[in-house]
Order: sequence, then C-alpha cells, then structure tokens
Amino acid sequence: SALFAFGMATNVHSDYILRNLRRPGETGYKIPQGGMFEYISGANLWGEVVEWLGFAIATQTPGAAVFSLFCLVGIGGRCVATHGWYLRKFGDAYPQQRRRMIPFVW
Repeated sequence: SALFAFGMATNVHSDYILRNLRRPGETGYKIPQGGMFEYISGANLWGEVVEWLGFAIATQTPGAAVFSLFCLVGIGGRCVATHGWYLRKFGDAYPQQRRRMIPFVW
C-alpha cells in the first residue's frame, strides 16, 4: 500500500509541476524542475508505473500483475521517448544527471 501511495503522490505532484511550468500567456517549452524530475525525465510516468506495481504487490492477483507489467512496458517506452525528446530539444542545457526511467541507473 505504501508503494502505491508513493507512486500516486509522485504522479500527482509531477503533474502539478508540469501544469505550472508556464505562466498564463507564456509559450515555449521549459525543463521541469523539482520532485522526481530532479532524477528522471518522465517523473509523472514513472510515478504511475510505481503506483501500479504497488497495487500488484498489495493485491497479489494475476490480473494486477499483468496490468502492472503492461504499464511498465507501455509507459516505459514513453519514458525513454520523453527523455530523448528533452535531450534533442534542450541539448547541453538539459540536466545530464537525469535518467530515462530508473533514478540513478537508467
């Protein structure tokens, strides 16, 4: 349950950061800062994967395990693509310590 709650909190907080990147009337792209965005490019996506992994562990059902696996595969691809987009868009200005999907690792 704690893993589910941590994933959900990360997902919600990351979405809040993304929604508030620009002030009204501003255009253009910005690099998200804060929360898990300090460690990974797709913090909102990673939070969702962690959330459903926690659900699968808590419920211990085959359906939840399969759903968690599909989230990992589907959302994992989006994490990798998001990281690549940020690197292409911002180049050297993008924080080099950020990872694709797994903090400190990959």
